[in-house]
Parts: sequence; structure tokens; C-alpha cells
Amino acid sequence: MARITSNPLARVLLAAHGALAGLTVDVEDADSVRAAAALVAEDLMTFYPGNKSGMIPGIFESPPDGDYYWWTGGALWSTMLNYRNHTGETKYDETISQGLLWQIGPNADYLPPNWTVTEGNDDQGIWALSALAAEEIRFQEPGQDNPSWLTIAKNVFDEQSSDARRVDDGKCEGALRWQIFPANNGYNYVNSASNIGYFNLAARLAYLTGNKTYEDAADDTFELLEDIGLISKKYDVYDGVDVSSGCKSVNKAQFSYTAAMLLQGAAYMYNHTGGDDDWKERVDGLVSRTLEVFFPNGVAFEAACEANDVCNTDMYFFKAMLHRGLASTMEVAPYTAAKILPILKSSAKSAAAQCTGGDNGRLCGFEWTTGKFDNKTGPAQQMGVLEALVSVLPAQSAAVANGSGSNSAGSGSGSSGNAQEITSTNVLGSNAEARAAVSLGALVGSLLVGSLFI
Repeated sequence: MARITSNPLARVLLAAHGALAGLTVDVEDADSVRAAAALVAEDLMTFYPGNKSGMIPGIFESPPDGDYYWWTGGALWSTMLNYRNHTGETKYDETISQGLLWQIGPNADYLPPNWTVTEGNDDQGIWALSALAAEEIRFQEPGQDNPSWLTIAKNVFDEQSSDARRVDDGKCEGALRWQIFPANNGYNYVNSASNIGYFNLAARLAYLTGNKTYEDAADDTFELLEDIGLISKKYDVYDGVDVSSGCKSVNKAQFSYTAAMLLQGAAYMYNHTGGDDDWKERVDGLVSRTLEVFFPNGVAFEAACEANDVCNTDMYFFKAMLHRGLASTMEVAPYTAAKILPILKSSAKSAAAQCTGGDNGRLCGFEWTTGKFDNKTGPAQQMGVLEALVSVLPAQSAAVANGSGSNSAGSGSGSSGNAQEITSTNVLGSNAEARAAVSLGALVGSLLVGSLFI
């Protein structure tokens, strides 16, 4: 197996002669990691059709013609922004910007007409977190004809804060519903993805703007998730709860992306509050439990589905979000690096080792624990390995707290309908599936724990 060289011309020549088979990367060498990441990113973007004639920018091909639901486009741009921020690579900037803007919708809230009817709160949240990531790394602003990245993120927060999106009585009172519209299957399901996405958005907005409204929303959401049993005393993070059961029937399927989003948000709150003891306890508990459940042998493993080979296309995307959440946690709560970084290095090494597929001999699969390529290729698999690699690199640009260095002065005033008013401080210059069927977690929960709530 040829070793990756950091010389771009040498890489091209090796590939042309078939000598570049697989990814060999030294996770202790930043140049080696960046070289490997560049190849994985290049292969990832070959799966993206949105910049081709006749295709829709921003998203992968969706059913019935394709396999990828609308939310996965938002996940892609978070990955590409994170790749940019850890490597300095800017050649994908125009593609990223076009993809993020094409899907914002007429009210700049990621409710585009083509998807509004079937879109869930979790889907909208994934896209909002991508816009917020663009703001955090000071990515190029959309320009005068479009709202700022910060404004877009605020718009989604406003809408998801409204009573119309939430359960209005009972044990789950105040919880964000999975679905936006009552006619959709899943409207009576409170899934962790929607609520944790909202929590993550609130925590990062609190950190970025210093606005107490966001801080209070993050506090309240975390406590509510504990109260209704979606965060256990051991910091297990469960999939959801059925409103029609009186919020007593918890679906205990666990997925890595929700645990990682919750941990990332808690780390932002730890930093934002100056190291508050309660938030430190939560960060510590979530770090320990996330590593225990999803890295049983130091390598990322999607516990709910991977062992029995029942992961669906959506679930292939979760490892990317898992590694990104852990890496971000280290950045805003640096003391956690002693525990997290060795695991991320171990996982990145195993992730790269199995990338031996495809005609170029380096496409990646989903299962990393065996060290062998599993023949499951796609954008999600490339994203997982890309996030694993860049998770061991330092970020080049960190989000600046309390508005002292972000791009914009977005007002958050462009949202539609039932948004709840908030007063923002002036700021100076990531489900998950857009489908009207069953929840990701509920689907796998039906296979694993015999409970399906729709």
C-alpha cells in the first residue's frame, strides 16, 4: 500500500499508475492527515450532483430517483465547512456557498417550497447549524441580496421557539415536536434529534452573541430532555418519546449524532458560562458515555444498527457528526482533549485504513472496526472518514464569543409565520430526514427494542 505524499503532483502521478491504493496516514503528522483528507474530500464531492447541469444545488439526489433525503445536504455543508476550517482549503468555497443559499427558501429559514410539506424540525435544524457553522468560521458572507448566515440561523431558532411547533400540555409540554405539520406521520413523536438540534443552536448562539434568550433556551431544553427521560442519569441519549402515550414510552435506541450534538452544545454552554459546575458535570458525563457507547474499541461504531447490519442510508451519515461534535467539544472545553483526542486518533487511523475501494483504490466504507473495506460506498461514508481525519487537526478559526469578531449584524427578522420575538445583541463583523414516514430512531427502535412511535 503506497504511502500518501503531501506533494500534489506526486499523488496524481501515483494515482495515474495505479500505485496509490488506499489511504495510509500518520495521525501524528498534520501534513499526512491533510493530504489524506484532501483525497477523501475530492472523492466525496464526486458524489455531489448539485453543481452539474440540470441538477438541484445544495442536495444529493433524493427519492424516488436517489437515496438521500433533503437533510443530508445540510450535513454535507457542515462537513465541508469543517474541512475548510481545519485545513485551509478554499477551492470548494463557491460550491459550499451556492449549496447553502439555494435551499434557504423565500423567508431565509430553510423552509424551501419543495420540501416544506414533509420537512421536520430536525431537518430544518441540521441546515440551520450549517449556516451557523459558516458564521462561526467567518466564511464569506452571502452578499447584499441575501441575509447573513447568522440571520438565517436566528430565523430558524425563532420559528422553532414558537408555541405552534411544541407540545402544549402534559409531561412533554414545551418539547419541540418531530414534525412541523399536524398532518405528517410523527407529529406526536418528540424526538431527541429535533430538540437537541434546537439546544445545540441555542447554545452556540448564546456563545456567539451573548444574548441571554439563547442561554435560557439552552438551559430549559436540556432540563426538559432530562425530565422526559431522553437523557438518562448515566447520560445515555435516547431517540424519542411518544406524546400519545403521555410521554411515558421512551424509545431507548441510541444514535451517535444526537449524543455528539448534545455534548457539543453542553461544551459551548460550559465555555459560555465561564466553566459553570453544572455544565462541567454534564460535559464530563456525556464525554464518558459517548466514548463508551460509540467507541467500544477506540473506533467509531454505530451501536444501534452496525452490529446487526441494519443501518440505513441516513445512519451512514452519523459518524461524521459524531467526530465533528467531539472535535468541537475539545475546542471550546480544552480540558476534555486528554480523554477525547486519543480516541479520535485511533478512530481516524482505522477509518482511513479501510479506504481501499472503488476504481481509484481509496473509496471508503462504513464499517471501520475490521480494517477491511465493506463495499458500502457513498457520500456519507466519505464524510465520516473526512470528519474523522480533520478531527485530529487544530481548527484554523474558532467561533468568537459574545459577538467580538463574527461576520455580521444579522437581526433574525426574516423568518416566516409564527416566530417568537427575541431581542438580540448586535453581532459585529447540525433527524434528520425530510420524509413523512417514521423517525430514524423509531425505525431502528422497532428492530432493536420493539417500539415504534408514529
